[in-house]
Amino acid sequence: MRNMAMSMALPSSTSPFLFSSITQKQAHNFTSSRKPLHRFVTRSTLSDDLFLAAKHTVESYVKSGMVVGLGSGHASTLAIQYLGQKLRAGTIKDVTAIPTCVSSASEAAKAGIPLEQYDDSFKIDLAFDEADIMEEETLAAIVGRRKLQGDDSIIKEKTILEAADQLIFIIKEKQFKGGVEDSVPVLIKSVNWLETAEEIDDLFLGDAEVWRRPAIGYAGPLGGDFPLVTKEGHNILDVIFTSPIESLVEVAKILDQIDGVVEHGVIFRKPCTAIIASENDLQIVDNTFLMESSNF
Repeated sequence: MRNMAMSMALPSSTSPFLFSSITQKQAHNFTSSRKPLHRFVTRSTLSDDLFLAAKHTVESYVKSGMVVGLGSGHASTLAIQYLGQKLRAGTIKDVTAIPTCVSSASEAAKAGIPLEQYDDSFKIDLAFDEADIMEEETLAAIVGRRKLQGDDSIIKEKTILEAADQLIFIIKEKQFKGGVEDSVPVLIKSVNWLETAEEIDDLFLGDAEVWRRPAIGYAGPLGGDFPLVTKEGHNILDVIFTSPIESLVEVAKILDQIDGVVEHGVIFRKPCTAIIASENDLQIVDNTFLMESSNF
């Protein structure tokens, strides 16, 4: 399959934002004429940075009586386990959880967190998840790169995350990028899938390759004899960018317009907070002002 198009290359650069190490009580909002994100950093002496980020998420954002969406990945698992501890200790009470996947449901059940299956009548106060990667300037995130397990669904995961009043991603520093690279998962209708793949290929000609995801093993661009079929009956294309993406938001908007595309792994229309674990620091970044001042 041909390489794809749209000039997405970014020059190597650092974040346009300056920030210093300060405590949570001293948190200061940093603004920029380009991207007015909020940041603050707190020092950590714990060896498990991701656990600190998960713990901060629960302690700072989860309140008694909330309905909470539970994401997938190691960071979400740590947050679910810590939330269970807080419920058993009685410091947080009456929380109901909506799992985004089988693994989060299993972890919540083991942690003693009451569960409900999602329907659109639920008001979800907060959802947390682990992004595969996050765009530094907008906090647009990609989910769905990981292999799906059982009844896992990118559609369900995105629906719950986007339905939440407050959205938090728990990530490591290496997942927070000025220029997002690698793949964007795209769910497409199985019927006439090749025509949809070729249209995506043409739109991103020269900047990406389009591969249909296999159910097992390595199967090449066409997905082999056993292409992955989701629980909803769709195929997944991995649109693999060969250079850093200039704007993940623009990629999502292009994909939204393609006939045959059912969903994709980009989340960008929701004000959100990133809890970023690094070796020595915990960074908290939100895009509230950005979302208020943009056309997202």
